[in-house]
Amino acid sequence: MNIIFVSNSLARSKSITLGHHQAITLVLGWAIMPIIIAAGFYYSTLSSDTVQPKATHLQENLNAMAARLGQLQAQVLRLDAVGERLAKHFGLPEQEFDFRKQPGLGGAESHTPQYQLDAQRLEKELDKFAQQMEKRSESLSVLEAMTLREQVAKSTSPTLQPVSAGWFSSNYGWRLDPFSGKKAFHEGVDFMAETGTPIKAAAGGVVVYSDYHPQYGNMIDIDHGNGMLSRYAHASKRLVKVDDIVLQGQKIAEVGSTGRSTGPHLHFEVLKNGAPQNPARYLQTAG
Repeated sequence: MNIIFVSNSLARSKSITLGHHQAITLVLGWAIMPIIIAAGFYYSTLSSDTVQPKATHLQENLNAMAARLGQLQAQVLRLDAVGERLAKHFGLPEQEFDFRKQPGLGGAESHTPQYQLDAQRLEKELDKFAQQMEKRSESLSVLEAMTLREQVAKSTSPTLQPVSAGWFSSNYGWRLDPFSGKKAFHEGVDFMAETGTPIKAAAGGVVVYSDYHPQYGNMIDIDHGNGMLSRYAHASKRLVKVDDIVLQGQKIAEVGSTGRSTGPHLHFEVLKNGAPQNPARYLQTAG
């Protein structure tokens, strides 16, 4: 087989003589070339189709981890708020428990083998951290609930002195009755105070009695729940009525000398399930 090359740059044409096998090889080469080009195009298309799902899957993982990170950030904010309330309640120093500052971390460089976190390992670490955060959150919530219960118990226990000025003119227990001169049991304490001195609720509760009593004069009873009741007697003026809800420290009456009384004072009682208690024992726990 002869191949003749003709060119303007050549003075005369040139010819190449190919053998039988060489001619067959050349023809096959020209015939296979389109197949090779098509295969290359198909491969490049296939590769791009393979990369696209991988990129989509990676983006989905990133979106999922970003969502999880947002949940963890919300939990951290909640823990910060609970921690600040507890620190304030227990009087902890602000500089020692400042939840707005990142705690200091450090240490020598580790000589143990280190490894990079891939997406799968990172997701596992996030799950593990989320579980730890949930447990810490539950523990702090229980502690906060107990603290709140303690605060409620204190506010409903008659620990506030009912008159800011005054002193005990008669203690709880056995004494000589000022009218009969006989030995009798005094079921409360008497605060010596001027007429008109404000009388405050020793604890929060509901007014269950507000009326004139033959013995106690103008008297007020406040139910604090759990069988606890406080009584205020001999008042010159009552400022609350039955079913009123009062707060600890709220003014409910004024000191007087009504009923069976020798002079201006407040007779104060504390009863537990109807049984008289020593009010001084409760007032000493006010601090």
